[in-house]
Amino acid sequence: MAHEIPAVELAPGVNLPTIGFGTWQITGGSAYESARAALDAGYRHIDTATMYGNEEEIGRALRDSGLDRDDLFITTKLPPSHAGRERQTLEASLKALGVDFVDLWLIHWPPARGKSLPTWISVLEQRDAGRIRAAGVSNYDTALVDELIKETGETPVVNQVAWSPAQHDPRFLDDMRSRRVIVEGYSSLKNTPLGDPRLVAIAEGHRVTVPQVILRWQLHHDIVIIPKSTHVSRMRENLAVLSFELTSEEIATIDGGFTGNS
Repeated sequence: MAHEIPAVELAPGVNLPTIGFGTWQITGGSAYESARAALDAGYRHIDTATMYGNEEEIGRALRDSGLDRDDLFITTKLPPSHAGRERQTLEASLKALGVDFVDLWLIHWPPARGKSLPTWISVLEQRDAGRIRAAGVSNYDTALVDELIKETGETPVVNQVAWSPAQHDPRFLDDMRSRRVIVEGYSSLKNTPLGDPRLVAIAEGHRVTVPQVILRWQLHHDIVIIPKSTHVSRMRENLAVLSFELTSEEIATIDGGFTGNS
């Protein structure tokens, strides 16, 4: 790889690569082949979930890659419907992935009312037992994050949320930063008009694609990105966003927001 992927520290010795490979809606043989290709391309951070139904294929790809476990960062997620079955769910994920622990376990969506706090406490118990190295959440608003912090004194290290030029909230980002919660962004292109002349002009100026511009914009805001693709060329393009930087004016243009259909 031309550029080493930077990482952010979640806890002592737990470093999250700022570019990961997303696997939502990639299943079966395609999940295996895509994960293998991503690892071959240089990705070391793989993002999956119980709800994705592809942990077994991802695990096989990890084993067949020949990479050391210490060189990999594996994220999976607890479905909200599994509140009360945290340990059983995690054990099933570990078995499917073929690992003794995952680096990051997220509560995928807030559980039903009254179950969020007990679920978080159970997730922390799995961390303390050594089955996960770091604990976080996904799709949580600031109030829900604050509830977990207030009641347990434990801050989720990551909050994974939808984040795109058409769907982003600077105030939310400031809230998470002030609480030392790392934001991971998914659905980076959602509802964003990729043919917008402003985005096209920025891309042409750097001789890159509009999706690359959007991913680079997220990184400029210290948002961890987990783009997905089943095409090797796009996997490599997504890693190549480290090869250029946007100007402050270009960042401000994208910050201004875009609406439309991607």
